[in-house]
Amino acid sequence: MAELDLPPRPSIEKTLQLEVPLLIPGLTDRQDGCLDRLESALAKRTGVSRAHVQREQDPPLLCLHYDPSHLSCTELQQMAERAGAEIANRYRHEIFLIEGMDCSDCALVITHSLARMPGILDARASYAAQTLQVEYDAHQTSRLAIKRRLTHLGYQVPLFGISRWLVDNAELLFSLLAGMSLTLGWLVELLTGWSSAISLGFYLAAYVLGGWHVALHSWRALRQQRFDVDLLMLAAALGAAALGQFAEGALLLFLFSLGHALEERALERAKSSIRALERLSPRHALVQRGDQEVLQPVEEIAIGDLVVVRPGERFPVDGTVIAGQSAVNQAPITGESLPVDKLPGDLVYAGSVNGQGALRVNVSRLARDSTLARVTRMVEQAQAQKSPTQQVTERFMAWFVPAVLLIDLLLIVLPPLFGVPFSTSFLRAMTFLVAASPCALALGTPSAILAGIARAARGGVLVKGGLHLENLGRLDVLAFDKTGTLTYGRLSVTDVIPDPATETLPDELLALAAAVEKHSVHPLARAVVREAEERRLALPEASAVQAVDGRGVQAQIQGAPTWAGSPRWFEESGWHLSPALSDLVNRLEQDGKTTILVRQEAGFAGLIAMADSVRPEARAAISGLREKGIRRILILSGDSERIAARVADQVGIDEYRAELLPQDKLAAIHELVEKHRAVAMVGDGVNDAPALANATVGVAMGGAGSDTALETADVALMSSNLERLPFAVGLGGATRRVIRQNLAVALGVIVILSLASITGWAGIGAAILFHEGSTLLVVLNSLRLLSFREG
Repeated sequence: MAELDLPPRPSIEKTLQLEVPLLIPGLTDRQDGCLDRLESALAKRTGVSRAHVQREQDPPLLCLHYDPSHLSCTELQQMAERAGAEIANRYRHEIFLIEGMDCSDCALVITHSLARMPGILDARASYAAQTLQVEYDAHQTSRLAIKRRLTHLGYQVPLFGISRWLVDNAELLFSLLAGMSLTLGWLVELLTGWSSAISLGFYLAAYVLGGWHVALHSWRALRQQRFDVDLLMLAAALGAAALGQFAEGALLLFLFSLGHALEERALERAKSSIRALERLSPRHALVQRGDQEVLQPVEEIAIGDLVVVRPGERFPVDGTVIAGQSAVNQAPITGESLPVDKLPGDLVYAGSVNGQGALRVNVSRLARDSTLARVTRMVEQAQAQKSPTQQVTERFMAWFVPAVLLIDLLLIVLPPLFGVPFSTSFLRAMTFLVAASPCALALGTPSAILAGIARAARGGVLVKGGLHLENLGRLDVLAFDKTGTLTYGRLSVTDVIPDPATETLPDELLALAAAVEKHSVHPLARAVVREAEERRLALPEASAVQAVDGRGVQAQIQGAPTWAGSPRWFEESGWHLSPALSDLVNRLEQDGKTTILVRQEAGFAGLIAMADSVRPEARAAISGLREKGIRRILILSGDSERIAARVADQVGIDEYRAELLPQDKLAAIHELVEKHRAVAMVGDGVNDAPALANATVGVAMGGAGSDTALETADVALMSSNLERLPFAVGLGGATRRVIRQNLAVALGVIVILSLASITGWAGIGAAILFHEGSTLLVVLNSLRLLSFREG
């Protein structure tokens, strides 16, 4: 049979876009595995040729390519909604606030234990934040099962009121009671001159009270096949009891539990700094409902509602000002030291403080999606991420603690073989257990990271983890995007120069140009009109306005023809510039400025020059970065050579690369990373995403107003103020110094005390005091970062 030559079938594929948050409510992470599951589930359906999520959009969009001959748009939407509901119902995300997680080892125990549960897809416990983040398959496990596992491990979800207070302060209360029992036992022994059953009873009570939490921690770790510091302390205390030294053992448990409680109190300062972010946003807001103003919980406010913010009140939601003007203190969000004037059309952020004027705000985000809420979540997630130093320390401790137990066993067994009394060798072994316990080592890094991230958030800098905070402190190269980073990213008028042959004044020339240009949407036209508005000039009426694409605008003003446009337009039209005017245009354009000429029938009235203005704080910021130890600073720009050169000269940067496409910037970052220790890329987070992602540290500007900046960068400056950058780099350097100091103190004390205990130079009492003292010292040293100064 002969084959027929049929024409190719025309493409009938259509596309449907749906908002992902409507399909999977509560989704907060754009890299969440549920997005992949949604794509996979829908891509397999008959009639769907492709399904993919546009994660860079806000909110993320599900894009479905389908054949309308198999599926209608309504059927496809219903299919997507069912698939989203199935995924949302099956794959759950929970954040648990944990009670009783009072040591860094506890976070490891919880993470390892939950990771072995069927159905747990991801589990991350943070000692610093006292939280557990879990993703799980509801077909295989449940929230109740997770809570049961936590309870089985000895932990609880939060309690409130007096119960909460008792749980929060239980270890401190137990340790204080242990101290009282120890003191009473010692007084009885001192007054009677000999040890009695009464003094022994007090010592045993001190053992129980001081050792209760120590034993709980040890038992939890052992059940997960882990050896921790608490086990070393418990073994030392029991060893002292075996030698009849109940007073020394009780002292050990009392000081260890007291030190532990005080360390947690100290760390609570850093945790409070982060939790304070959550309290910045008010719980209720005044909402316009028709002619009435109604007080409503912020959770009930919808996008598009009108919120009234009175003088002195905090903004409850993100939104856009539609009426009123006021100076707003944005310091809690952006770190800006001075209030920012807000006019209709300006963005405002939840948690900011209104000044003297009442404002009406159109809500642009739900309360749970506000910039403040997202920053708070990201800071909490950042605490759960471990820095490289912390990971190395934990790997070291994983074999160090068993090694200490082995050495201790040898210290008990070997010396008696060489004639040393067993009681002496045993006591030295117990002292060695205390001396070699790496408590300060375990807390030195996470406490510094916690304090550093908290201080950064308070200063308007979002750091997404300890890795990035440490890397900020070791930078030696920093590359800047130009547009929107070193400059404002929009044109503004720099020069208004009337033709000397006329009697036109600068304001008259600007008003004439603005009258013509206000009918155009070109960026140059908008810059001219904005300058006239800022000078509050009265504009003459323009009629018969006609725009010439890429050239300029012509109109009638008071019956006289008037033109405003590029010099090339006038030259091409046969209106040649005078030598003086031509030289002026050339000189301004060589400086990287763009010019437009204004002409009336009688001749040229003058010219207006524009440029993308450099941020006024840029030069000081560059100087501050050099003072912080950044050895090489350069500009990576897509603009022309002369414009990049002008900006580099204005901000004090010697090296620049111009006319770069996004892939060229990426290649430049790869080259720098290969040659140097650590490289940062600073951009606006939109078109610089590839370069930001491939630098050692990607820093985005204006995180408070840009979802892209918050999502793509490792570090986000919440304001668009470059002064935040030297602060962030300085804080990173200070954090690394504190970590090194902490590790030096911890390791130094371990080495010196261990040698002293083995040789008998230090008794168990001295070991206890130095051990606990070093642990408190590293925590207090870390907390100095909370008061890090920006200078």
